[in-house]
Amino acid sequence: MSAVKTPIYMDNSATTRCDPRVVERMLPYFSEDFGNAASRNHPFGWMAESAVEVAREQVAALIGAHAKEIIWTSGSTESNNLAIKGAAHMYERKGRHLITCVTEHKAVIDPMKHLEQEGFEVTWLGVDRQGRIDLGALADAIRPDTTVVSLMAANNEIGTAHPLAEIGRLCKAKGALFHCDATQAAGRMPLDVVAQEVDLLSLSAHKFYGPKGVGALYVRRKNPRVRLAPLVDGGGHERGMRSGTLNVTGIVGMGEAARLARECFDADVAHVRALRDRLEHGILASLPDAVVNGDPEHRLPHLSNISFPYVEGESLIMGIKDVAVSSGSACTSASLEPSYVLKSLGLGDELAHSSIRFSLGRFNTAEEVDFVVDLVVREVLRLRAMSPLWEMVQEGIDLSQVKWTVH
Repeated sequence: MSAVKTPIYMDNSATTRCDPRVVERMLPYFSEDFGNAASRNHPFGWMAESAVEVAREQVAALIGAHAKEIIWTSGSTESNNLAIKGAAHMYERKGRHLITCVTEHKAVIDPMKHLEQEGFEVTWLGVDRQGRIDLGALADAIRPDTTVVSLMAANNEIGTAHPLAEIGRLCKAKGALFHCDATQAAGRMPLDVVAQEVDLLSLSAHKFYGPKGVGALYVRRKNPRVRLAPLVDGGGHERGMRSGTLNVTGIVGMGEAARLARECFDADVAHVRALRDRLEHGILASLPDAVVNGDPEHRLPHLSNISFPYVEGESLIMGIKDVAVSSGSACTSASLEPSYVLKSLGLGDELAHSSIRFSLGRFNTAEEVDFVVDLVVREVLRLRAMSPLWEMVQEGIDLSQVKWTVH
């Protein structure tokens, strides 16, 4: 086996390496074709505008949309805020009721909580032990005054995928707008806003090998034509929905990343799924009591969230410092609270605290996976050897029945 270069990056759900082909495409727009896309009276502006429109078509093609339905943003957090707050305010005459799910990303949960403080009512759907919503519960929750249903394509911590087409059909039949945070799904799961009847969809370039700080929001323009109250005013850029000078270099990079994601889709998915399966099989073969969290079938191909009973996740991460992984979700991992997503599945604190998210990408190799499996197994066994709880379990003691005394 060839020597593996460390540190090894297995945190592709937090961000991905910018593909060298994307970087190459962006370079001229920093210093040669540096015009402002809103400058309509000279060739520098025309060149920039043309590049932005090509990228718009490339991003639209990735999700089955029309180029005119793509609004540029700084990333999915802004896209989610614009979609949720923008639609809630635009349609509040119809009603002030919104629906989402307890396992959404904070970039959906926090705008919803913000709207609750403004007097909107939010229904928070629960999930089963695999992180799936109940479509019957969703159908029951939609009311005549429901304006927006916001449900992600796939979860960023456990990878569980929601049935988008069924959700889209349900929302359409009941006259509610369907917003989908597809941040983790782009380039990893088929997305088709027409077939899946999605009205608003959020994307972030850096999750599919593009640059950070640029994203897009798909806004349906017919059946129904969706309108949004803007969050940012000043100049009326992006059909009045998002003013501000466009990040031309970032947009060009996002367009190229979207083109590659579409072109390499089958190969990318097959590659990361094979690596993920290799990782899971390797770990479970040596640590049969490890638990893979989420839905075993309906999930992202590149992500594996594994709990290692009787081992503290943070200790394990420190023990495998040659590997970049995360415990909980990267955006909230400064907190020592166990992951709210894992708690929503009904995992106890102990199991939630012992979980690690591995997320593979285009640039990972089988050699890296084998190295990581070996390292993780050795470290788990070492930590367990020091754990009095593990010793008790080995002696056949049921820890849930133990009466602990506090001195």
